[in-house]
Amino acid sequence: MKIVILGAGQVGSTVASALAHEDNDITVVDKDEQRLKELQNQMDIRSVLGYASYPKVMERAGIEDADLVIALTSSDEVNMVACQIAYTLYNVPTRVARVRAAAYTDQVKLFRREHTPIDVLISPELLLTQYISRLIEYPGALQVMDFADERAQLVAIRAEAGGLLVGQKLYTLRHHMPGGSDARLAAIYRHGELILPKGNTVIEENDMVYFLAARRDIPAVMKELRPMDSPIRRVMLAGGGNIGKNLARQLERDHHVKIIEKDPARAESIAEELSKTIVLVGDCTDANLLREEAVESTDVYCVITNDDESNILSSLQAKRMGARKVITIINRLSYVDLMESGAIDIAVSPQQITIGSLLAYIRRGSIERVHSLRRGAAEAIEAIALGDRRSSQVVGRSIEELNLPEGTTIVGIVRGEDVIIVHHDTVIEEHDHVVLFVPDKKQIHAVERLFQVSVTFI
Repeated sequence: MKIVILGAGQVGSTVASALAHEDNDITVVDKDEQRLKELQNQMDIRSVLGYASYPKVMERAGIEDADLVIALTSSDEVNMVACQIAYTLYNVPTRVARVRAAAYTDQVKLFRREHTPIDVLISPELLLTQYISRLIEYPGALQVMDFADERAQLVAIRAEAGGLLVGQKLYTLRHHMPGGSDARLAAIYRHGELILPKGNTVIEENDMVYFLAARRDIPAVMKELRPMDSPIRRVMLAGGGNIGKNLARQLERDHHVKIIEKDPARAESIAEELSKTIVLVGDCTDANLLREEAVESTDVYCVITNDDESNILSSLQAKRMGARKVITIINRLSYVDLMESGAIDIAVSPQQITIGSLLAYIRRGSIERVHSLRRGAAEAIEAIALGDRRSSQVVGRSIEELNLPEGTTIVGIVRGEDVIIVHHDTVIEEHDHVVLFVPDKKQIHAVERLFQVSVTFI
Protein backbone atom coordinates (compact mmCIF):
# COMPACT_ATOMS: atom_id res chain seq x y z
CA MET A 1 0.00 0.00 0.00
CA LYS A 2 1.28 3.47 -0.89
CA ILE A 3 0.80 5.77 2.11
CA VAL A 4 1.57 9.48 2.50
CA ILE A 5 1.95 10.64 6.10
CA LEU A 6 1.70 14.38 6.69
CA GLY A 7 3.56 15.37 9.84
CA ALA A 8 6.70 13.88 11.38
CA GLY A 9 5.91 14.64 15.02
CA GLN A 10 5.67 12.00 17.73
CA VAL A 11 2.50 10.39 16.39
CA GLY A 12 3.49 10.68 12.73
CA SER A 13 6.91 9.19 13.38
CA THR A 14 5.49 6.27 15.37
CA VAL A 15 2.87 5.57 12.70
CA ALA A 16 5.53 5.69 9.98
CA SER A 17 7.71 3.26 11.91
CA ALA A 18 4.84 0.83 12.47
CA LEU A 19 3.72 0.86 8.84
CA ALA A 20 7.19 0.83 7.29
CA HIS A 21 7.82 -2.54 8.90
CA GLU A 22 4.79 -4.01 7.12
CA ASP A 23 6.06 -3.71 3.53
CA ASN A 24 4.21 -0.47 2.82
CA ASP A 25 5.57 2.31 0.60
CA ILE A 26 5.79 5.23 3.05
CA THR A 27 6.44 8.91 2.33
CA VAL A 28 6.56 11.43 5.20
CA VAL A 29 6.05 15.17 4.68
CA ASP A 30 7.21 17.76 7.21
CA LYS A 31 8.71 21.24 7.33
CA ASP A 32 11.41 20.18 9.82
CA GLU A 33 14.40 19.06 7.75
CA GLN A 34 16.36 17.71 10.70
CA ARG A 35 13.45 15.59 11.86
CA LEU A 36 13.05 14.08 8.39
CA LYS A 37 16.76 13.19 8.28
CA GLU A 38 16.46 11.44 11.62
CA LEU A 39 13.51 9.39 10.37
CA GLN A 40 15.31 8.37 7.19
CA ASN A 41 18.26 7.20 9.24
CA GLN A 42 15.95 5.04 11.35
CA MET A 43 13.74 3.44 8.71
CA ASP A 44 13.27 2.80 5.00
CA ILE A 45 10.99 5.66 3.97
CA ARG A 46 10.91 8.60 1.58
CA SER A 47 10.72 12.13 2.93
CA VAL A 48 9.57 15.42 1.44
CA LEU A 49 10.38 18.81 2.94
CA GLY A 50 7.59 21.38 2.83
CA TYR A 51 4.17 22.47 4.11
CA ALA A 52 1.89 19.46 4.30
CA SER A 53 -1.22 21.07 2.77
CA TYR A 54 0.45 22.65 -0.28
CA PRO A 55 -0.60 20.80 -3.46
CA LYS A 56 2.87 20.98 -5.02
CA VAL A 57 4.44 19.53 -1.89
CA MET A 58 1.86 16.75 -1.86
CA GLU A 59 2.60 16.02 -5.51
CA ARG A 60 6.30 15.64 -4.71
CA ALA A 61 5.24 13.11 -2.07
CA GLY A 62 3.41 11.07 -4.72
CA ILE A 63 -0.13 11.91 -3.64
CA GLU A 64 -1.46 11.34 -7.18
CA ASP A 65 -1.20 7.56 -6.90
CA ALA A 66 -1.40 7.17 -3.11
CA ASP A 67 -3.84 4.66 -1.61
CA LEU A 68 -4.03 6.46 1.70
CA VAL A 69 -3.16 9.86 3.17
CA ILE A 70 -2.80 10.26 6.94
CA ALA A 71 -2.72 13.89 8.12
CA LEU A 72 -1.06 14.05 11.54
CA THR A 73 0.42 17.55 11.73
CA SER A 74 0.06 19.60 14.90
CA SER A 75 -2.56 21.80 13.20
CA ASP A 76 -6.18 20.63 12.92
CA GLU A 77 -6.75 23.15 10.14
CA VAL A 78 -3.79 21.92 8.07
CA ASN A 79 -4.96 18.31 8.48
CA MET A 80 -8.50 19.15 7.38
CA VAL A 81 -7.37 21.21 4.38
CA ALA A 82 -4.88 18.50 3.35
CA CYS A 83 -7.65 15.88 3.25
CA GLN A 84 -9.86 18.23 1.24
CA ILE A 85 -7.07 18.75 -1.30
CA ALA A 86 -6.25 15.02 -1.44
CA TYR A 87 -9.89 14.33 -2.29
CA THR A 88 -10.68 17.24 -4.62
CA LEU A 89 -7.45 17.40 -6.64
CA TYR A 90 -6.06 13.88 -6.47
CA ASN A 91 -9.00 11.59 -5.59
CA VAL A 92 -7.04 9.72 -2.90
CA PRO A 93 -9.28 6.74 -1.95
CA THR A 94 -8.89 6.95 1.84
CA ARG A 95 -8.19 10.05 3.93
CA VAL A 96 -7.40 10.02 7.65
CA ALA A 97 -6.94 13.13 9.79
CA ARG A 98 -6.09 13.90 13.37
CA VAL A 99 -8.47 16.58 14.66
CA ARG A 100 -8.16 17.47 18.33
CA ALA A 101 -10.34 20.52 18.91
CA ALA A 102 -13.80 19.68 20.23
CA ALA A 103 -15.05 22.81 18.44
CA TYR A 104 -14.57 20.80 15.21
CA THR A 105 -15.23 17.21 16.32
CA ASP A 106 -18.56 18.14 17.92
CA GLN A 107 -19.87 19.21 14.49
CA VAL A 108 -20.69 15.86 12.90
CA LYS A 109 -22.04 17.35 9.66
CA LEU A 110 -18.73 19.11 9.05
CA PHE A 111 -17.00 15.86 8.13
CA ARG A 112 -19.42 14.56 5.56
CA ARG A 113 -17.91 13.94 2.15
CA GLU A 114 -19.57 16.97 0.54
CA HIS A 115 -18.03 19.27 3.16
CA THR A 116 -14.72 18.06 4.61
CA PRO A 117 -14.12 14.61 3.10
CA ILE A 118 -12.34 12.77 5.92
CA ASP A 119 -13.02 9.03 6.02
CA VAL A 120 -11.45 8.47 9.43
CA LEU A 121 -11.35 11.12 12.12
CA ILE A 122 -8.72 10.49 14.80
CA SER A 123 -9.08 12.36 18.08
CA PRO A 124 -6.20 11.37 20.39
CA GLU A 125 -7.81 13.19 23.29
CA LEU A 126 -11.04 11.21 22.92
CA LEU A 127 -9.16 7.93 22.54
CA LEU A 128 -7.09 8.59 25.66
CA THR A 129 -10.14 9.65 27.65
CA GLN A 130 -11.92 6.39 26.77
CA TYR A 131 -8.80 4.34 27.47
CA ILE A 132 -8.16 5.82 30.92
CA SER A 133 -11.84 5.66 31.93
CA ARG A 134 -11.75 1.91 31.21
CA LEU A 135 -8.75 1.49 33.54
CA ILE A 136 -10.65 3.32 36.27
CA GLU A 137 -13.78 1.25 35.64
CA TYR A 138 -11.82 -1.97 36.28
CA PRO A 139 -9.42 -1.50 39.24
CA GLY A 140 -6.46 -3.82 38.75
CA ALA A 141 -6.64 -3.93 34.94
CA LEU A 142 -3.54 -2.83 33.05
CA GLN A 143 -5.21 -2.61 29.65
CA VAL A 144 -8.85 -2.90 28.52
CA MET A 145 -9.75 -3.34 24.84
CA ASP A 146 -13.27 -3.21 23.40
CA PHE A 147 -14.61 -5.40 20.60
CA ALA A 148 -17.96 -5.56 18.78
CA ASP A 149 -19.30 -2.28 20.17
CA GLU A 150 -18.12 -3.12 23.71
CA ARG A 151 -19.99 -6.43 23.89
CA ALA A 152 -16.70 -8.25 24.46
CA GLN A 153 -13.51 -7.01 26.10
CA LEU A 154 -9.92 -8.22 26.19
CA VAL A 155 -8.29 -7.36 29.51
CA ALA A 156 -4.64 -7.47 30.57
CA ILE A 157 -4.07 -8.14 34.25
CA ARG A 158 -1.18 -9.23 36.47
CA ALA A 159 -1.90 -12.39 38.47
CA GLU A 160 -1.38 -11.94 42.20
CA ALA A 161 -1.29 -14.21 45.23
CA GLY A 162 -4.80 -14.61 46.56
CA GLY A 163 -6.41 -14.96 43.14
CA LEU A 164 -8.54 -18.12 43.02
CA LEU A 165 -6.88 -19.38 39.84
CA VAL A 166 -3.26 -18.59 40.81
CA GLY A 167 -1.40 -21.87 41.29
CA GLN A 168 -4.23 -23.79 39.64
CA LYS A 169 -4.59 -25.38 36.21
CA LEU A 170 -6.62 -23.39 33.69
CA TYR A 171 -9.32 -25.99 33.20
CA THR A 172 -10.50 -25.29 36.77
CA LEU A 173 -11.60 -21.79 35.75
CA ARG A 174 -15.04 -23.05 34.73
CA HIS A 175 -15.63 -24.55 38.17
CA HIS A 176 -15.16 -21.13 39.83
CA MET A 177 -17.10 -18.92 37.44
CA PRO A 178 -20.74 -17.98 38.24
CA GLY A 179 -23.41 -19.79 36.25
CA GLY A 180 -23.65 -18.61 32.66
CA SER A 181 -20.27 -16.84 32.75
CA ASP A 182 -17.31 -17.87 30.64
CA ALA A 183 -13.90 -16.55 29.60
CA ARG A 184 -10.91 -17.50 27.49
CA LEU A 185 -7.28 -16.77 28.27
CA ALA A 186 -5.67 -15.48 25.10
CA ALA A 187 -2.05 -15.33 26.23
CA ILE A 188 0.23 -15.42 29.25
CA TYR A 189 3.53 -13.56 29.45
CA ARG A 190 5.92 -14.88 32.09
CA HIS A 191 9.19 -12.95 32.52
CA GLY A 192 8.49 -11.43 29.11
CA GLU A 193 8.12 -14.81 27.37
CA LEU A 194 4.86 -15.84 25.67
CA ILE A 195 3.02 -18.92 26.93
CA LEU A 196 0.04 -20.11 24.89
CA PRO A 197 -2.57 -21.20 27.45
CA LYS A 198 -3.75 -24.81 27.53
CA GLY A 199 -6.03 -26.65 29.92
CA ASN A 200 -3.17 -27.91 32.08
CA THR A 201 -1.26 -24.58 32.12
CA VAL A 202 -0.73 -23.35 35.68
CA ILE A 203 -1.10 -19.62 36.39
CA GLU A 204 1.80 -18.28 38.46
CA GLU A 205 2.05 -15.14 40.55
CA ASN A 206 3.18 -12.09 38.50
CA ASP A 207 2.10 -13.63 35.19
CA MET A 208 0.74 -11.05 32.74
CA VAL A 209 -2.55 -12.54 31.58
CA TYR A 210 -4.75 -11.48 28.65
CA PHE A 211 -8.32 -12.80 28.76
CA LEU A 212 -11.49 -12.28 26.72
CA ALA A 213 -14.98 -12.24 28.19
CA ALA A 214 -18.35 -10.59 27.80
CA ARG A 215 -18.27 -7.17 29.43
CA ARG A 216 -20.62 -8.26 32.22
CA ASP A 217 -18.27 -11.13 33.16
CA ILE A 218 -15.03 -9.11 33.43
CA PRO A 219 -15.18 -8.54 37.23
CA ALA A 220 -15.76 -12.25 37.89
CA VAL A 221 -12.75 -13.25 35.80
CA MET A 222 -10.54 -10.63 37.42
CA LYS A 223 -11.44 -12.11 40.81
CA GLU A 224 -9.98 -15.41 39.59
CA LEU A 225 -6.60 -13.82 38.94
CA ARG A 226 -6.10 -11.37 41.81
CA PRO A 227 -7.76 -10.31 45.05
CA MET A 228 -10.61 -7.90 44.36
CA ASP A 229 -9.60 -4.26 44.57
CA SER A 230 -11.90 -1.97 46.51
CA PRO A 231 -13.98 0.34 44.28
CA ILE A 232 -12.41 3.57 43.08
CA ARG A 233 -14.02 6.61 44.66
CA ARG A 234 -11.38 9.37 44.87
CA VAL A 235 -9.65 10.43 41.64
CA MET A 236 -7.11 13.21 41.26
CA LEU A 237 -6.19 14.43 37.76
CA ALA A 238 -3.03 16.42 37.13
CA GLY A 239 -3.57 18.49 34.00
CA GLY A 240 -6.67 20.40 32.95
CA GLY A 241 -6.36 20.06 29.19
CA ASN A 242 -9.01 18.47 26.99
CA ILE A 243 -8.28 14.99 28.33
CA GLY A 244 -8.45 16.10 31.96
CA LYS A 245 -11.64 18.08 31.44
CA ASN A 246 -13.41 15.32 29.51
CA LEU A 247 -12.27 12.63 31.93
CA ALA A 248 -13.51 14.69 34.89
CA ARG A 249 -16.87 15.19 33.17
CA GLN A 250 -17.23 11.41 32.77
CA LEU A 251 -16.11 10.56 36.28
CA GLU A 252 -17.69 13.27 38.43
CA ARG A 253 -21.13 11.63 38.39
CA ASP A 254 -19.89 8.63 40.40
CA HIS A 255 -16.53 9.71 41.82
CA HIS A 256 -15.02 12.45 43.94
CA VAL A 257 -12.77 14.23 41.41
CA LYS A 258 -10.09 16.90 41.74
CA ILE A 259 -8.09 18.54 38.92
CA ILE A 260 -4.77 20.31 39.37
CA GLU A 261 -4.19 22.91 36.62
CA LYS A 262 -1.20 25.26 36.44
CA ASP A 263 -2.81 27.98 34.29
CA PRO A 264 -5.26 30.09 36.40
CA ALA A 265 -7.32 31.13 33.35
CA ARG A 266 -7.66 27.54 32.17
CA ALA A 267 -8.55 26.41 35.69
CA GLU A 268 -11.32 28.99 35.88
CA SER A 269 -12.64 27.98 32.47
CA ILE A 270 -12.92 24.26 33.23
CA ALA A 271 -14.35 24.94 36.69
CA GLU A 272 -17.26 26.72 34.99
CA GLU A 273 -17.84 23.76 32.65
CA LEU A 274 -17.77 21.06 35.34
CA SER A 275 -20.49 20.72 37.95
CA LYS A 276 -18.98 18.70 40.82
CA THR A 277 -15.23 18.55 40.17
CA ILE A 278 -12.92 20.55 42.45
CA VAL A 279 -10.41 22.53 40.34
CA LEU A 280 -7.14 23.56 42.00
CA VAL A 281 -4.61 26.05 40.66
CA GLY A 282 -1.09 24.74 41.14
CA ASP A 283 1.89 22.75 39.85
CA CYS A 284 1.46 18.99 39.95
CA THR A 285 5.20 18.58 40.67
CA ASP A 286 4.80 20.56 43.92
CA ALA A 287 5.11 17.97 46.68
CA ASN A 288 3.59 20.34 49.23
CA LEU A 289 0.46 20.75 47.11
CA LEU A 290 0.06 16.99 46.73
CA ARG A 291 0.48 16.57 50.46
CA GLU A 292 -2.05 19.31 51.25
CA GLU A 293 -4.60 17.68 48.93
CA ALA A 294 -4.13 14.30 50.63
CA VAL A 295 -2.81 12.44 47.61
CA GLU A 296 -2.07 9.52 49.94
CA SER A 297 -5.83 8.89 50.26
CA THR A 298 -6.41 9.04 46.50
CA ASP A 299 -7.53 5.83 44.80
CA VAL A 300 -6.25 6.91 41.37
CA TYR A 301 -3.77 9.67 40.62
CA CYS A 302 -3.71 10.31 36.88
CA VAL A 303 -1.09 12.63 35.36
CA ILE A 304 -2.05 13.91 31.91
CA THR A 305 -0.04 17.06 31.20
CA ASN A 306 1.90 17.56 27.95
CA ASP A 307 5.30 17.39 29.67
CA ASP A 308 6.82 13.90 30.11
CA GLU A 309 9.33 14.99 32.73
CA SER A 310 6.68 16.71 34.85
CA ASN A 311 4.40 13.69 34.49
CA ILE A 312 7.10 11.31 35.65
CA LEU A 313 8.21 13.47 38.57
CA SER A 314 4.66 14.07 39.78
CA SER A 315 3.79 10.38 39.47
CA LEU A 316 6.82 9.23 41.43
CA GLN A 317 6.07 11.74 44.18
CA ALA A 318 2.42 10.68 44.42
CA LYS A 319 3.29 6.99 44.54
CA ARG A 320 5.92 7.58 47.21
CA MET A 321 3.37 9.52 49.27
CA GLY A 322 0.92 6.62 49.15
CA ALA A 323 -1.42 7.07 46.17
CA ARG A 324 -3.05 3.69 45.59
CA LYS A 325 -2.77 3.62 41.79
CA VAL A 326 -0.86 5.95 39.47
CA ILE A 327 -1.60 6.28 35.74
CA THR A 328 0.67 8.47 33.65
CA ILE A 329 0.65 9.64 30.04
CA ILE A 330 4.16 9.42 28.57
CA ASN A 331 4.93 10.29 24.96
CA ARG A 332 8.50 8.99 24.61
CA LEU A 333 8.36 5.22 24.22
CA SER A 334 11.76 4.78 25.89
CA TYR A 335 10.30 6.41 29.00
CA VAL A 336 7.23 4.14 28.93
CA ASP A 337 9.25 0.94 29.31
CA LEU A 338 11.42 2.53 31.99
CA MET A 339 8.47 3.72 34.07
CA GLU A 340 6.40 0.54 33.91
CA SER A 341 9.34 -1.40 35.35
CA GLY A 342 9.45 0.98 38.31
CA ALA A 343 7.04 2.70 40.68
CA ILE A 344 4.38 3.90 38.23
CA ASP A 345 1.52 1.42 37.89
CA ILE A 346 0.48 2.17 34.30
CA ALA A 347 2.32 4.25 31.69
CA VAL A 348 0.03 5.13 28.78
CA SER A 349 1.47 5.82 25.32
CA PRO A 350 -0.77 8.12 23.23
CA GLN A 351 1.04 7.04 20.08
CA GLN A 352 0.33 3.34 20.58
CA ILE A 353 -3.35 4.02 21.26
CA THR A 354 -3.61 6.22 18.16
CA ILE A 355 -1.86 3.62 16.01
CA GLY A 356 -4.36 0.96 17.06
CA SER A 357 -7.24 3.13 15.84
CA LEU A 358 -5.48 3.67 12.50
CA LEU A 359 -4.50 0.08 11.78
CA ALA A 360 -8.07 -1.12 11.30
CA TYR A 361 -8.31 1.10 8.21
CA ILE A 362 -5.00 -0.07 6.80
CA ARG A 363 -5.35 -3.79 7.31
CA ARG A 364 -6.65 -5.79 4.36
CA GLY A 365 -9.49 -8.27 4.61
CA SER A 366 -12.54 -7.70 6.82
CA ILE A 367 -10.61 -6.21 9.74
CA GLU A 368 -12.97 -4.20 11.95
CA ARG A 369 -10.79 -3.26 14.93
CA VAL A 370 -7.13 -3.46 15.93
CA HIS A 371 -5.49 -3.01 19.32
CA SER A 372 -1.73 -2.67 19.55
CA LEU A 373 -0.18 -4.77 22.35
CA ARG A 374 3.25 -5.24 23.87
CA ARG A 375 4.54 -1.91 22.51
CA GLY A 376 3.38 -2.82 19.01
CA ALA A 377 4.94 -6.29 18.91
CA ALA A 378 1.55 -8.04 19.10
CA GLU A 379 -2.02 -7.21 18.14
CA ALA A 380 -5.57 -8.13 19.09
CA ILE A 381 -7.79 -8.08 16.02
CA GLU A 382 -11.53 -8.16 15.38
CA ALA A 383 -12.32 -9.58 11.94
CA ILE A 384 -15.75 -10.10 10.37
CA ALA A 385 -16.36 -13.45 8.70
CA LEU A 386 -17.98 -12.94 5.28
CA GLY A 387 -18.99 -15.27 2.46
CA ASP A 388 -19.75 -18.97 2.65
CA ARG A 389 -17.75 -22.20 2.82
CA ARG A 390 -16.96 -21.95 -0.90
CA SER A 391 -15.74 -18.33 -0.96
CA SER A 392 -14.31 -17.99 2.55
CA GLN A 393 -11.48 -19.78 4.33
CA VAL A 394 -13.22 -19.45 7.70
CA VAL A 395 -17.02 -19.48 7.28
CA GLY A 396 -18.57 -22.90 7.87
CA ARG A 397 -15.36 -24.28 9.35
CA SER A 398 -14.51 -25.26 12.90
CA ILE A 399 -11.60 -23.65 14.74
CA GLU A 400 -9.49 -26.80 14.41
CA GLU A 401 -9.95 -26.77 10.61
CA LEU A 402 -8.47 -23.26 10.18
CA ASN A 403 -4.94 -22.75 8.93
CA LEU A 404 -3.97 -20.19 11.57
CA PRO A 405 -0.40 -18.82 11.66
CA GLU A 406 1.74 -20.33 14.40
CA GLY A 407 0.92 -18.84 17.79
CA THR A 408 -2.18 -16.99 16.57
CA THR A 409 -5.33 -17.96 18.40
CA ILE A 410 -9.04 -17.26 18.02
CA VAL A 411 -10.20 -16.43 21.53
CA GLY A 412 -13.83 -15.55 21.01
CA ILE A 413 -16.71 -14.83 18.65
CA VAL A 414 -19.41 -12.21 18.97
CA ARG A 415 -22.55 -13.43 17.24
CA GLY A 416 -25.39 -10.95 17.46
CA GLU A 417 -25.60 -10.06 21.15
CA ASP A 418 -23.90 -13.27 22.30
CA VAL A 419 -20.22 -13.57 23.23
CA ILE A 420 -19.09 -17.12 22.45
CA ILE A 421 -15.92 -18.45 24.08
CA VAL A 422 -14.58 -20.77 21.38
CA HIS A 423 -13.38 -24.36 21.56
CA HIS A 424 -11.74 -26.55 18.94
CA ASP A 425 -15.09 -27.64 17.48
CA THR A 426 -16.74 -24.18 17.38
CA VAL A 427 -17.94 -23.44 13.83
CA ILE A 428 -17.65 -19.89 12.46
CA GLU A 429 -20.76 -18.48 10.81
CA GLU A 430 -21.18 -15.63 8.34
CA HIS A 431 -21.18 -12.17 9.99
CA ASP A 432 -19.46 -13.46 13.13
CA HIS A 433 -17.11 -10.95 14.74
CA VAL A 434 -13.99 -13.05 15.35
CA VAL A 435 -11.46 -11.90 17.97
CA LEU A 436 -7.89 -13.08 17.40
CA PHE A 437 -4.70 -12.71 19.42
CA VAL A 438 -1.67 -12.31 17.13
CA PRO A 439 1.58 -12.48 19.16
CA ASP A 440 3.87 -11.66 16.24
CA LYS A 441 3.14 -8.82 13.78
CA LYS A 442 4.90 -10.80 11.04
CA GLN A 443 1.80 -13.01 10.98
CA ILE A 444 -0.62 -10.15 10.28
CA HIS A 445 -0.68 -10.57 6.50
CA ALA A 446 -1.50 -14.27 6.85
CA VAL A 447 -4.41 -13.38 9.14
CA GLU A 448 -5.62 -10.75 6.66
CA ARG A 449 -5.57 -13.26 3.81
CA LEU A 450 -7.48 -15.75 5.94
CA PHE A 451 -10.43 -13.36 6.23
CA GLN A 452 -10.43 -12.15 2.63
CA VAL A 453 -13.36 -13.29 0.52
CA SER A 454 -12.52 -14.87 -2.84
CA VAL A 455 -13.65 -13.27 -6.11
CA THR A 456 -16.42 -15.85 -6.41
CA PHE A 457 -18.25 -14.18 -3.49
CA ILE A 458 -21.00 -11.77 -4.59
